[in-house]
Amino acid sequence: MSSETVYIKLSQITEVYEPDVYLKDIAEVHCQNKAVEARVKSLKVTKFKEPGAKSMRKHVAVYVGSVMDLLTQVENLEKNVQINSLGESDFVIKYRPDAGGTKVFQWVKTAVVAAVAFCGAAFAIMTFNNDASVTDVFGNLYRLVMGAESDGLTILELSYSIGLALGILVFFNHFASWKITVDPTPIEVEMRIYEDNLDKTLIQNHGRKERGIDVT
Repeated sequence: MSSETVYIKLSQITEVYEPDVYLKDIAEVHCQNKAVEARVKSLKVTKFKEPGAKSMRKHVAVYVGSVMDLLTQVENLEKNVQINSLGESDFVIKYRPDAGGTKVFQWVKTAVVAAVAFCGAAFAIMTFNNDASVTDVFGNLYRLVMGAESDGLTILELSYSIGLALGILVFFNHFASWKITVDPTPIEVEMRIYEDNLDKTLIQNHGRKERGIDVT
């Protein structure tokens, strides 16, 4: 009997919202024999413990696994298959239960973060202007050009304020759902770097725990 070839492309990180996680949830699976493909896709990878109602909003469970464990499970499920792994060698699954009121809670968190970021940015800009004595510079420049004293509200202050706002929008390349270019924003780049470093740390800590190495 000829063997079937199963191709598995595993994602390094997957976020799920149901406690039962199957191979189709974390990987792309392909096989010419669709019956074999369906059985492999339905292979259960793990089952998360569902938290109590009081802790659902804060509960995020993490599962770290290796592709070698998956290959063993597939081989036990399908005896006459050849497996080609095209994706990651280790993977992370994050389980976030779909708690009631999550959207409201997310909007509240977004509003708080936006307020903190706005106040922090405003404070940073004001302290920079104070350190650089921008008011004195504008006053001297206005006196040199116009030959009169500035009243504190001139074309210089106006253009500076508009230019500062436009510069921030152009730099961050994002305003609401509108983007200037298709390039990722600096915040998106930093978030991806943070997520990559976090996933690598979870995988490395998991490997050390399996070898009995202290990770603290």
